[in-house]
Amino acid sequence: MFIAGNYDVIVIGAGHAGVEAGLASSRIGCRTLLTTLNMDNIALMPCNPSVGGPAKGHLVREVDALGGEMGINADKTCIQFRMLNTSKGPAVQALRAQADKKNYQFTMKETCENQKNLDVKQLLVERILTQNNKVTGIQIETGEIYTCSCIVLASGTYLRGRIIIGEKTYDGGPIGQRAAMALSTSLKDIGITLMRFKTGTPARVDKRSLDFTKMKVQPGDNESRNFSFMSDEVTREQVPCWLTYTNEKTHKILRDNINRAPMANGIIEGVGPRYCPSIETKIMRFPDKDKHQLFIEPEGLNTNEMYVQGMSTSMPIDVQFEFLKTIPGLENVKIMRPGYAIEYDCLDPLQLQPSLEHKNIEGFFSAGQSNGTSGYEEAAAQGLIAGINAALKVQKKDPLILKRSEAYIGVLIDDLVTKGTNEPYRMMTSRAEYRLILRQDNADMRLTEKGRRIGLVSDARYERFLQKKNRIEEITELLKNIKINPNKETNAVLEKNGLPKIRTSFTLYDLLKRRNIDYEKLQKAFELPIVKDEVKKQIEINASYEGYIVKQQEQVDRMEKLENKKIPVSLNYNNVSNLRDEAREKLKKIKPISLGQAARISGVSPADISILLIYLEQYMRREKSNGIF
Repeated sequence: MFIAGNYDVIVIGAGHAGVEAGLASSRIGCRTLLTTLNMDNIALMPCNPSVGGPAKGHLVREVDALGGEMGINADKTCIQFRMLNTSKGPAVQALRAQADKKNYQFTMKETCENQKNLDVKQLLVERILTQNNKVTGIQIETGEIYTCSCIVLASGTYLRGRIIIGEKTYDGGPIGQRAAMALSTSLKDIGITLMRFKTGTPARVDKRSLDFTKMKVQPGDNESRNFSFMSDEVTREQVPCWLTYTNEKTHKILRDNINRAPMANGIIEGVGPRYCPSIETKIMRFPDKDKHQLFIEPEGLNTNEMYVQGMSTSMPIDVQFEFLKTIPGLENVKIMRPGYAIEYDCLDPLQLQPSLEHKNIEGFFSAGQSNGTSGYEEAAAQGLIAGINAALKVQKKDPLILKRSEAYIGVLIDDLVTKGTNEPYRMMTSRAEYRLILRQDNADMRLTEKGRRIGLVSDARYERFLQKKNRIEEITELLKNIKINPNKETNAVLEKNGLPKIRTSFTLYDLLKRRNIDYEKLQKAFELPIVKDEVKKQIEINASYEGYIVKQQEQVDRMEKLENKKIPVSLNYNNVSNLRDEAREKLKKIKPISLGQAARISGVSPADISILLIYLEQYMRREKSNGIF
C-alpha cells in the first residue's frame, strides 16, 4: 500500500462545488487536496454558460460576501450582464451574466493552482476509506492512497454517469468526459443511500449558420454591473444574446417522434428537473402552448458555438436536426454538439446534518449535485459551506450553519437536509420566507462579518466593508436628524429641485420614504454629502421598505424562539408518547437539531410540535436534575 500524500481535507471533484470547497478549506489554513478527473475541466460549465439569475444571483452574492470565489471569477470572465426583474421590488431583482466558458474555467483553474495550502491533482477516486465510521482517506484507480481527516464529495453528475442520445447510451460524464463508475459502490459500502437523477442540455450550434435578422436582440445593460462586492469593473465587452421561438412545426415533429424519446421508451430511469424540463417534456406537459421562447447565447468570445437555451433534449440526432430547422433564424443550422441527457447517482440529502457532514460517517461532507441539486450557483454555495465546515472540523471548531433568516444559502441547505428532494433541486426566490431581508444588494451587510470570523474575509475586503457600513449608518443618522418645516423657504427649495411641497414637518429620512424621491434629489436640494451608488441604494431601500422590513424581522424573531429550542442528539423519539407514527418515523430519520427544523419536516404537524415541546421541557428538567446540564 503506497501512501501518496497526507492532507487535512480532500475534495473529490473540481466543479463549482469542489473549487469553492477547496479554496475555502485551504484559505482557512488546512492542507487541502482538490482532485479532478481532468485538469483542463476545472470549473467546467457543461450546461448554460451563465451565472446568476433569480435566487441564483442572490447565492453568488452571498458566496462572495463570505469570501468565496464565484462572483470574483464571473466579473473577470463574463461577457454580458443584465439585471433581471427591474420592474419589480428589490427582493426579487437579480443579476445574471453570460460567461466566456473557457475563460471562466481557466481563470478559476489558475486561482486554484496558485492558492497556498491547496494541491490540485488529476485523479480518479474509486474508494472512500473509513475506520470506525470515520473517514481516513481515499484510494484512486492506480492504487495509491491519500489520507485525510475530512472528505468533501463534490462529484457533480459524474457518479456512474450515463449519457443518453435517442436510443444510444454509454457510460460517461458531461461533454464526453470520463465517469466515476466505481465510487458509487464504495459509497454504498460505507452506508450511504444513493438516488438516481437525470439532467440534460441542448445542442450547441454554429453561429455562422444562424440568421440573426429573424431573431430579437437581447443586449446587456448599459449600466456597469458586478457580482462581487470587491469588483470595480466599469467597462467590459458586452456580447448580445438573441430571442426566438418554437412553433407548431417544431411541436409536430416532436409529437410525431415522441415514441423515440428516451423519457417515453423507458431508457431514462432517473428523475429529471421539473423547473428545467426538456423540450419534449414541455410539448407533452403544455399541449395548449403554441410556442416556447428560446435564447441563443454565445459560449465565449473566441468560439462560434452558441447555446440554445430552453431546448434541452435527448432526442435522436436526426430529430434534433429536423426540429431545430423549424425555428426562425435556425433554418440552415449546423449542430456542433448534439443535446443529450445524463443520468447520475447522488446522495439523499436527508442523510446530512445542516453543516453538510454525514450524520453517521464522521468527517464525510457532501456538496452540490452530489446532494441532488441543480445549477452552478447552488453547487458553489454548498461547496463553500462544506469546505468551511470541513476545515473548522479539522481545527476542532463549531461549524458555520446559516439560518433561513440569514441567507438564501441557509434556505437551500435547510430545505435539503430537512425536506429532502425527489428531483434535482433548484433555488427560487419563492422558497425564501424572508425575501425582503435576504436581498442580493445587502448580502455583504448580512454575511461579511461571519466570513471574517472564520478567516475567509481578507483585511482589504473587511476594510472596504466597514467603510461602506459606516457610511450607510452615518448618512442614515444625518437624514434622520435633519428636520424640515413646511414654510415658504423650504417649499421653494423643494419645488426648485422637482420635489413635492410639504404641509407638515418631516425629517429628510421620512421624505426619502415617499415615492419618486431618491437620495440624489435630496442631496442637491439640501447640499448633503455625495456618496457612492452602493451606499445610496442601501439607504433608499432601507427607508422605502422600512415598515415591511420591521414586520419581517418580527416574523424572524418569533421563529427564532423555535430555532433556539435545541433538540439533544441523544433524544429517543420512541419515548415521546402521543406522537403520530408518521411524525415519529420522520423525526427519527432526520434527527432535527431544533424545534424550528422539526416544524419544517413534511409529515410533522403543529400538534406533533406541541407534544415534542412539552416532552423537551420535561426532558431538560429531568436531565438538569441529574446534573447533566
